Amino acid sequence: MELGDSVEDPRRQASIGDHLAAGHRSFSFEFFPPKTDEGERLLWQAVRQLEPLDPTFVSVTYGAGGSTRDRTVRVTGRIAAETTLTPVGHLTCVASSLAELRTVIGSYADAGVRHVLALRGDMPGGPDVAWEAHPDGLEHSDDLVRLVRDLGQFCVGVAAFPEGHPEAAGDLDKDAEFLAQKFRAGAEFAVTQFFFDADDYFRLVDRARRYGSDAPIIPGIMPVTNVRQIQRFAQLSGAEFPAALADRLHAVEDDADAVRAIGVEVATRLCERLLDGGAPGLHFYTLNRSTSTREIYENLGLPDRR
Repeated sequence: MELGDSVEDPRRQASIGDHLAAGHRSFSFEFFPPKTDEGERLLWQAVRQLEPLDPTFVSVTYGAGGSTRDRTVRVTGRIAAETTLTPVGHLTCVASSLAELRTVIGSYADAGVRHVLALRGDMPGGPDVAWEAHPDGLEHSDDLVRLVRDLGQFCVGVAAFPEGHPEAAGDLDKDAEFLAQKFRAGAEFAVTQFFFDADDYFRLVDRARRYGSDAPIIPGIMPVTNVRQIQRFAQLSGAEFPAALADRLHAVEDDADAVRAIGVEVATRLCERLLDGGAPGLHFYTLNRSTSTREIYENLGLPDRR
C-alpha cells in the first residue's frame, strides 16, 4: 500500500485537482501553526468560524526553515480528523534530508491528509539569507513535487509569484518557466504569493501559458488588518505595497476598525476584478483571524459565485 492509500474518508475522495479540472472555482483559507496556548485558541476559533463557509480547502504553513514542522503536521492532522474541512499540509525542502521529508509525508498520510503544498521554502534567517540545500536533501521545489507524487496518491500544489520570486532578479519569464517545470513535475495547481494589483496576476497567468502550462493558478489575497505588519510582509515577499493604499492606511492607523474596513474594501475590489477576469478561485491568508475574510465573502456573495 502506498502512503496516500490509507485515506478512505468519502468526503475527501475528490481532490482539489479534480475539483478545479471539473471547472469549479476554489475558495480557500490559510492558517499558521500557533506557538502559544492563546494562539491555539485563536486558531481554532478562526477555523470554526470559517468552517461554515464551506471552503474548498484550508492550508497550514511551515515556519521559515521548517521550524514549525511538527506543529504543522499536528494541526493539519487535527483539521482532517475533527472538522469537515479538506486540509492541505505545507512541506518545504529547507533543512530536511530526503529521509526526513519521507517521514513528514508519511505522517501526513497517516493523519488522513492527501493534499500537499510543495515549496522550496526560505532559509531559517529569512528570504535575505542565501539558499543552501541540505546535503542529503533537495535543491528545488519541482524535485519535492516528484518525491511527494512518487510516495503515494497525493494531490500536490505549488507556489507562484505574480511579481516574480525575490531571487528571480526581475526575470519574470524565467520565473514563469520554472513554474511550468513544477507543473510538468506533477503539480496540479498553484497558489500565488499575495499581491495588490490584479494585472500582476493576469500577466503571470499569460506568462505561464506561454511556457505551455494551463494548470489553475489560484490568486492569494491578504486583507490588510495591521499597517506595519502588512508592510513588513510585503517587504519580505517582494510584493509592492501601493503608495496610495499606504497613505490611506497611515491616515487611520491608530483606528483598528478603520484599518480593517479599508483592508476589506480594497481586498473586495481586488477579488471582484480577479473573479471577473476568470481567476479559478481565491486563497485567503487569514493570519488566524476570520473577521475580514468573512466580510469579504459576504461582499462577494460567496459561495454563490462558485
